[in-house]
Amino acid sequence: MSKSWHNFWYASFDPAGFITVDKPPVALWFMVICVKIFGLHGWSIVLSSVLFGIGSVYLIYKMVKPTFGPLTARIAAFFMTITPIVVADSRTNNMDATLVFFLLLAGWVLQRAVRKRRGWLVLVSFALVGVAFNIKMLQAYMVLPAMYLYYWVASRQNWKRVLTQTVLATLALAVVSLSWPLAVDSTSKSMRPYIGSSSTNSVLNLAFDYNGTQRLFGQTTGTGGTFSGMGTKASGKTKTGAPTGGTKQGGMKKPAGGAPTGQAKPTSGMKKGTTNGGKPSGKSLSSMPKTTKGRPTGMKGGAGQGGNGIFNVGTAGVTRLFQTALRRQISWFLPLALFGMVAAYLAAYDRKKKWWQTNRKQQDVLYWAGGAFFSVANFFHPYYTIMLAPPLAVLAALAITSGLKKATSKRDDKRACWLRYLLFMGLGTTACLQSYYVWAYYPWLSLVILILTAVALVMMTLIPAKERLFLTLGVGFLCLAPGFWALTPTISGESAAVPTTGPSLLSRGGATTGLGTGTVNTQLIKYLKQHNGKSTTYLFATTDSNTAAPYIIKTGQAVMTIGGYNGTDNAISLKKFKQLVKDGKVKYFYISSHTNNNALVKWVKKYGTKVSASAYGGTSSQTKGVGAMGSTNATLYRLSASK
Repeated sequence: MSKSWHNFWYASFDPAGFITVDKPPVALWFMVICVKIFGLHGWSIVLSSVLFGIGSVYLIYKMVKPTFGPLTARIAAFFMTITPIVVADSRTNNMDATLVFFLLLAGWVLQRAVRKRRGWLVLVSFALVGVAFNIKMLQAYMVLPAMYLYYWVASRQNWKRVLTQTVLATLALAVVSLSWPLAVDSTSKSMRPYIGSSSTNSVLNLAFDYNGTQRLFGQTTGTGGTFSGMGTKASGKTKTGAPTGGTKQGGMKKPAGGAPTGQAKPTSGMKKGTTNGGKPSGKSLSSMPKTTKGRPTGMKGGAGQGGNGIFNVGTAGVTRLFQTALRRQISWFLPLALFGMVAAYLAAYDRKKKWWQTNRKQQDVLYWAGGAFFSVANFFHPYYTIMLAPPLAVLAALAITSGLKKATSKRDDKRACWLRYLLFMGLGTTACLQSYYVWAYYPWLSLVILILTAVALVMMTLIPAKERLFLTLGVGFLCLAPGFWALTPTISGESAAVPTTGPSLLSRGGATTGLGTGTVNTQLIKYLKQHNGKSTTYLFATTDSNTAAPYIIKTGQAVMTIGGYNGTDNAISLKKFKQLVKDGKVKYFYISSHTNNNALVKWVKKYGTKVSASAYGGTSSQTKGVGAMGSTNATLYRLSASK
């Protein structure tokens, strides 16, 4: 993408522009810009995500301060900063940190539109959601119900003007959202890459099917069926020919003065032995924490990574965020946020108004109270919950500052008491829940959190003059565990397809599994270069991104990925593939251990000539990772133009 405008526009996975990444290009464009400015490095590829993660913290402060004051804004920004999944996600080249930034930016612009009564800002706000759609498609629309409700409730203009602005804003949303998909779909299919993970070679199909309804109702295509842990009736079954620990890669040609790069999760374009952020992926035993039975010293136990796989998101329902799969990534302050939602609305209640008449504070509370998607959706990865981090951070902060509200009259005494009760219940419940989360790893830390938080609450009651001091200490104790969990990706040097947090990362030096993370067989590359002619377009052809990615990164040459990300796309017909072989564009095909046995693969097996591993030096000791060339049960075939 950094060397070809054609690949840049279409978000091509491979240098030849054969197939695309299975997401829109906007987040990738920012990565390409960083690569063009700073050159190709692990840290330059993730730099945009890091900056957008920091920017999201700033936007939360800017959105909260005008209504609730600087103290609430600072606390909310701090809670966002130490939310574990926010840190883990923002240091990878996933799209989610970029997505969250643009959605927060849309919310901030909408706030300004309401307060300044500027109709054109409403259009800009919804247009920014359209930009977010071109970052991660329908996931961006999760905020729309809250935005529509907020504008209708908070706008001080007459209903006709509000209705007109809403219609125009929706049109702006639609135009910006569909601009890139329609531009791509209207282009002749022979002039552009195949749309990866779509079933009809269409961006709209990708947006509303694989990246749309299947996220809500469960995945049925793309990987051949549902996955274990999705929270569906078929959660105990796995029907897939795809790799079990995959990621997504994008195709960038080799930049000037650098190695090839790509849209990888997580290490596309990195030098050998590095992980995201440029940190070494290999660590000596002496540099690792001491462990006991695979766990850091002092760890009692616990489920590694907080779940049972990259598709484990618990069981759909109102308790999903409290379940093992998600709770240690996002739910550290969830009880406090729930109490904060009630407390903030109650604190802002004006007896002089009717119950349906809301003020600015109540309107903002309504805006931050969304997020039901993750209770009912069937298919998403745990790190998608970064979408919930902003509202949880803000509502938890509101619980604290609302509880400090003093009575200004006798009529307010009762409300002030209720606010304090809500604060105490929120802090106490959060302490109990955090202790439960931590117990599986560090029982001593559970006791520290529980006992010290209880002491702080008691002292707040006994010494009212020092209330703020003890409240600060109590909140500080509740930040210990999530703060530590948030640090673990950095301490361990994690570079993962599906980012996560927790002490289990420390025992294995970070997760470096996923597509593109394996090294390559350099002898095989030498063999292919010697035997491929000048007319050959592709170094070799294979079925999935997992196999192709490391070789694209290493050589900068094109590798044809006929099955896309999951290895199950129908990106090329057998007839067209035969013609490419006849024309000398493809001379070798690599069949890995997880290759689907479709018609094209059957043809390769029947008419291709197996290449003995000894012809290129056998299995390289450097070859690692799923799908790396030369691995067990993998075969290289030489294709004949006469077949």
